[in-house]
Amino acid sequence: MENKQRAESRPVRISETSRKQRNGSEFVGAFGKKTGSSDLLFTEGLLPEQDGTVARNEPPSRQLEICLEKLEAELNRYGKGLDNVLQLTLYLTDMDAYEEINETYEQFFDTTCPARTTVGVCELLGGAVVTVDGVIAIE
Repeated sequence: MENKQRAESRPVRISETSRKQRNGSEFVGAFGKKTGSSDLLFTEGLLPEQDGTVARNEPPSRQLEICLEKLEAELNRYGKGLDNVLQLTLYLTDMDAYEEINETYEQFFDTTCPARTTVGVCELLGGAVVTVDGVIAIE
């Protein structure tokens, strides 16, 4: 009984109303694109979407390309580029594609790649093979 009361008193975690939600993606649920109001930009759940559809049939390297191109376009809105990326987390459903992903990742950054963590997962939204979270300096 006590455990049930504790569970009922916990607030449900969903996106706050101040977060910008993706428009038109049926795969998203409560995942926001941008959070916070500081000199850092946090991106989460950046999917390889083209025209509102996840490019699930593309190879992992192309899916990462799409994610990083979308990230770069978003940063351009702030007058920034990929050199402002401090850290990325890549979620990958096929760890056998790690080397392929590495090559694509290195092509997007000049001399120094930002810190990166690659996490193997079982499944991603919309059947994607890759999704990206990031921390970017926009000061």
